[in-house]
Amino acid sequence: MDWPIAEVARMSGVTARTLRHYDEIGLLPPARIGAGGHRYYGEQQLLRLQQVLVLRTLGLGLPEIGRILAEQVDEVEALRGHHRRLLAERDRLDALAGTVSRTISELEQSRKDGTSMTAINRPENLFEGVQPAQYEESLRDFPEHAEAVARRVTSMTPQDVEAGQRERTARMVRLAELMAAGLPADAEAVQAETDAQYRALTELRTVSVEEYRAIGRSCVDNEQWRAAYEAIAPGLAAYQRDAIEAYAAAGLS
Repeated sequence: MDWPIAEVARMSGVTARTLRHYDEIGLLPPARIGAGGHRYYGEQQLLRLQQVLVLRTLGLGLPEIGRILAEQVDEVEALRGHHRRLLAERDRLDALAGTVSRTISELEQSRKDGTSMTAINRPENLFEGVQPAQYEESLRDFPEHAEAVARRVTSMTPQDVEAGQRERTARMVRLAELMAAGLPADAEAVQAETDAQYRALTELRTVSVEEYRAIGRSCVDNEQWRAAYEAIAPGLAAYQRDAIEAYAAAGLS
């Protein structure tokens, strides 16, 4: 039995565009090509897609995933290895949840006491459990940009990668502070932060107006990305989306 690309997209949550990209780079060829060029996937392809998605969740880039899948000889042993990685990721997420919980508690206490927040005085406390490679997974619906990120990461030291992640997280925190202050998404200060985000994206490759708007919508539509924003402040995902839409309309049209 095989399934058309639209059905595989529905079952897996991966867009048809991404599946076609996986085929084009040789990561996940379909079982067969039907009439009109339609792609069809069999059980083996679905198992391979599962492995791809597991490894993406663990923060691996597409080139590295391709190498891992090419080198593995036994599917059961490979899955055992993926399972071990997932358990490690669960522990990391537990640590991250604890970090966010402590940050919330300290923010609430600092507001009551009118004192400085302990976690801000020691910034490393904000990042316990944060894994830099998770940023790439948030771009899974933008394979060309994800590939550009992967290429950049390969030339960076672990310290550089971590510094980049910290800066992205710091931008999200600054945006949350502007939202908490009641500034609208098109306010000058908010748009300045959005401009910094856009310039960071375009350091890798040209990003069109429509693609940037789509990235903004993904702040809400992409479950993992939305969760990252909402962990910092409820409503931040939609606020970021609206800020990007305002920036695109005013500065990129």
